[in-house]
Amino acid sequence: MSNDNVAQTLTQTIEQLSSADSLKGLFHQHRDGNPIPSGAALEEIIQLLRAILFPGYYGKSSINTKTLTYHIGVSVERLHKLLAGQILAGLCFNLCEDCTEEDNINELSKLSLKANELSSEIIRRLPQIRSVLATDVTAAFNGDPAADSFAEVISCYPVIKALTNYRVAHELYLLGVPLIPRMMTEMAHSETGIDIHPGATIGEYFTIDHGTGVVIGATCIIGKNVKLYQGVTLGAKSFPLDDEGNPIKGIPRHPILEDNVIVYSNATILGRIKIGKSCIVGANVWVTKDMKPKTKKYKKEKIDKLDIEFNNGTGI
Repeated sequence: MSNDNVAQTLTQTIEQLSSADSLKGLFHQHRDGNPIPSGAALEEIIQLLRAILFPGYYGKSSINTKTLTYHIGVSVERLHKLLAGQILAGLCFNLCEDCTEEDNINELSKLSLKANELSSEIIRRLPQIRSVLATDVTAAFNGDPAADSFAEVISCYPVIKALTNYRVAHELYLLGVPLIPRMMTEMAHSETGIDIHPGATIGEYFTIDHGTGVVIGATCIIGKNVKLYQGVTLGAKSFPLDDEGNPIKGIPRHPILEDNVIVYSNATILGRIKIGKSCIVGANVWVTKDMKPKTKKYKKEKIDKLDIEFNNGTGI
């Protein structure tokens, strides 16, 4: 192929890639002066959050009781600035693309103040978030006989990393911040294999043993002292459609798990059903109907003529 033909091919391809028809629904028009979300900034935010919530396990290894306040203070100040910037970037995605430049500048000024306030509010909530995460660490330790210490759980267990991202992202979600909460939980998904939508509601003393492949949908409600194993899906059974055949968004469509429920590996629970208190859902089971409290659902198998028995959800 001659150089002229190569140039012509490249030009035609660029025109196709730039065409309005090709970009329909796939292009976000950026306005000069508006921030855009940054994966690098969000990664630093996550590392700062972990260092603040679990000092000595993440961040500065030299931290001690004498320097604790200093290190947390520096981290919080940095976190506030970065988080405000990313919240603003999320808010800017909702700006009117057809507005005038003057309208955009005025709106951006208002959103900057709002982002600063929301960042401060999230930081104000960090002590409570840490308190809840402490119960998650306890649940992971108590639920796994292979865990030798809380230090091992915090340092090594993917569920703690995933829940740190989720519990902060959930608060951002409740405050109405667009896009950024989902980006934070998807970063944890990529890191740990645990996919928790920031809209899900999860109570205290929650844990996931091993974790890989777990999916928790946006409208899930999970009570206290609930334990999941790897591969569990808490998903939607179907999507009701409107008159034009489009999925209806924002309706409750995921399961409710009440307190003290255990769900074993690769179980699938679908739809807006209720799994009652102290239920046990066995491995590889498909559940699409309510379960009354204190009931079990599993497939009995035979191994050397002995029935498999559950042992209160202890780890593998």
